[in-house]
Amino acid sequence: MPGAPTNSLRETTLPAVLLAGDTLVAFSGLTLGYWLRYNSALGALGIDVPEARFGNYLPLLLVGVGFLVGAFAQQGLYDGRMLLRKQHSLNLLARGTVFWVVVYLAFSLVIKFDPPISRLFVVIAAVVTLVLLWLWREIFYRVITGTALLPRLQRRVALLGWNPAAQGLVREVQKSRGHPYTIVGSIDDGTHPPMNPLRGLGSVDALGTILREEQIDVLIAAHLDIPAEKLRAITAVCERAYVEWKVVPAAFPIFLTGLRLQTVGSIPVIGVEDLAISRLFNRVTKRVMDLVGALVGLVVSAPVLAVLAALIKAESPAGPVFFRQTRIGAGHREFTLYKLRSMRPDAAASDAENQSTKAGDPRLLRIGAFLRRWNLDELPQYWNVLLGDMSLVGPRPERPHHVEQLSTVIPHYLPRHLVNPGMTGWAQVNGLRGDTDLAERIRYDIYYIENWSLWLDCQILLLTFLRWKNPS
Repeated sequence: MPGAPTNSLRETTLPAVLLAGDTLVAFSGLTLGYWLRYNSALGALGIDVPEARFGNYLPLLLVGVGFLVGAFAQQGLYDGRMLLRKQHSLNLLARGTVFWVVVYLAFSLVIKFDPPISRLFVVIAAVVTLVLLWLWREIFYRVITGTALLPRLQRRVALLGWNPAAQGLVREVQKSRGHPYTIVGSIDDGTHPPMNPLRGLGSVDALGTILREEQIDVLIAAHLDIPAEKLRAITAVCERAYVEWKVVPAAFPIFLTGLRLQTVGSIPVIGVEDLAISRLFNRVTKRVMDLVGALVGLVVSAPVLAVLAALIKAESPAGPVFFRQTRIGAGHREFTLYKLRSMRPDAAASDAENQSTKAGDPRLLRIGAFLRRWNLDELPQYWNVLLGDMSLVGPRPERPHHVEQLSTVIPHYLPRHLVNPGMTGWAQVNGLRGDTDLAERIRYDIYYIENWSLWLDCQILLLTFLRWKNPS
């Protein structure tokens, strides 16, 4: 049997370039961190270390580089499949750097270095190195996606069959020019679906020839409505051609990362188990972050709230400053959500018919339009977070009657209530605020719940401040 076909550029050459580049940039970053710690004004923040000459510190820098690159390798950053996964790679770089800080400092406690490793140096070096690595990776990514290298790095994909799930997959792949996959065409599985826009590659009966001639890397089945004997034959052909075999899991449209294979006696059973966001340690960690964030948010926003309250009363003396509304939270429980009032006092009488307030609504106060433009009306929700009704990050909460309506027309709407609603969320930082596509917003909410991590929460909070302003 012939060996597996390889793409040396994708699997060996460019990962080696990345490894070499990361090593050089890491050494440069640690060296710059040393200079900032011991030869700049920042050094005054730390304890004086007279023997910390560069020659004495050089072995420590080399050990640090080894640990850092090792942390990146452990995260899988030098796998050829990561070359075109820019955002994921940057996330892993940040994780690896944080892991390096912990390990490097722990290592320095176990082995007494001379001179000792400065904790201030480690923090400065980590920040500097991460910025330099980000710049280097950005340049690398632009080079490989903006040249003739791109087609040689993308994995060639053929679809077996055609249905709405396959159509959605094609749309996702085509959103980005530098996507790791390129869709070559579709293979007829005998169902003859209408309106297939992809190039026809032939019949499944000629699968082996198609995979070889089209140099397919991945075969993705649009469904599993295939007779068992034929399915075994398809997988056998893929094995002989060293082609990855994947399935669009139409039977599991949500919570795919929660899928687990178990055995009941000798029978394998696959199903959804717990999600990362549901585990006790993660819930406690997220709650601690919420409490700290809510306390800081309330203290910092207090003067702003006082000024805004005065402006609201000046424009609309008859109504209250704060607006209360019943929303649905985790476990489908009702809670009272607090906001700064942005509309006339009588607006609630006609508000039930709208899922969101449209721009230019005549019921809006002048100050109210400003509040909504910059999301300042939501500052009192730090109190909701402190009470435990909400989280800093999560799906946005809706009113009870809207939940009932939306759950009947939008698939997979209700699972968003498995977690606390948030002041901000993955959908919001991706531009899905106010009067936007609800189905798309729910898809982003489900993605957040399924892929939750503390790092994802931190990303969303950072993006919230960068994208605080609502569109006009």
